[in-house]
Amino acid sequence: MTKDNGTISKQKFMEELRRYQKGSVTRRHFLGVTGLGMATAVLGTAVPGLRPRPAFAAGDIGDRVILATWPNYHDEMNFEAFTEATGAHVQVNVFGSNEEMLAKLQAGGSGWDVFVPTNYTITTYVGEDLIIPLDTSKLPNYDAGSFEQRFSDAGSVDGQLYAVPKNWGTTGFAVNTSKLDGAPTPTTWKEFWDLTMEGYSGRTMVHDYQLTTIGNALKYFGYSFNSVDEKELADAEKLLLDAKPHLFAISSDYQPPMRNGDAWMTMCWTGDGKQMNVDMPEIAYVLGTEGGELWSDYYAIPKGAPHMDAAYALIDFLLNPEVNAKEVLAHGYPSADARTNALLPKELLEDPILYPAADLLNALEFGAAATLTDPNRAELLARFKSA
Repeated sequence: MTKDNGTISKQKFMEELRRYQKGSVTRRHFLGVTGLGMATAVLGTAVPGLRPRPAFAAGDIGDRVILATWPNYHDEMNFEAFTEATGAHVQVNVFGSNEEMLAKLQAGGSGWDVFVPTNYTITTYVGEDLIIPLDTSKLPNYDAGSFEQRFSDAGSVDGQLYAVPKNWGTTGFAVNTSKLDGAPTPTTWKEFWDLTMEGYSGRTMVHDYQLTTIGNALKYFGYSFNSVDEKELADAEKLLLDAKPHLFAISSDYQPPMRNGDAWMTMCWTGDGKQMNVDMPEIAYVLGTEGGELWSDYYAIPKGAPHMDAAYALIDFLLNPEVNAKEVLAHGYPSADARTNALLPKELLEDPILYPAADLLNALEFGAAATLTDPNRAELLARFKSA
């Protein structure tokens, strides 16, 4: 066996083989460093360790896989590694709300192979026959027992697995504390809305997403984040309409304005809060003490996915604990996979943004399925946006 006209030792070969078997290096790297080249087709039969994992298939998975996901939510290097290992390019479509994702799939012809739904939406996708049950034989990296149940159980409906966990997080708000003029950092949703209409007028952003924008307006009054009560929604609508003239923007892509100083405060998800805080420590991430949202996101395959083999291959690749650990380090959202957490640094696992204190976490609510399709909430958001 040669490499660049040199000889690779047996010890070096075995070291590279073990690295490949553990997933530490790609198949392309292994073939290149050992000089095996085309011989792999023969050796793959004789040496089981050389065979690709089942999800990557013995054959060609195609040249692309299309992923519908959220902003700032993946490690691009992992996508490059997947392409290097399989030949399939990852095409990413970014969405700002579960309502957008649902509408796209309901319209048909999305072209997606994999998408990332939030916990409370999965029963709707199943009920509308928009999502397929998963074949776990094609997901060898999926280990149900390694996931914390409260962040994984929404993936199963009536005993059938439809989605596997990606990560979990919270919905709070990010605030540039350097603009507070010495005032204490706000700690409640009431302060968020009051500050929006006072000192941060023209500098606040809210999500283009009814669940969180309406939900966090409801928290101003102490109502449930998931309320569909008409009177409570009317109170939330009045607050939103009062705040509307004071907003900088309604958008789920809030990092650029926060980073360049155009916005000073925004509704915010865990990972975005962590990413901004790392680069700009003056941007604090706050969970309102009244409560708010606790959520978990999943990988799923929509019905009619055009590149089914590639879909399974990508999900399985991203479930690899070593790959997932790189994801967490890149995007700042906590994983529910104990195998992944075992690979993460202690300081990350103790970070209060990613892993809030129990009293703050216990005050949060998972989104409810009824809010996704509730017509009153949908109409409320439409009136708010058009006002």
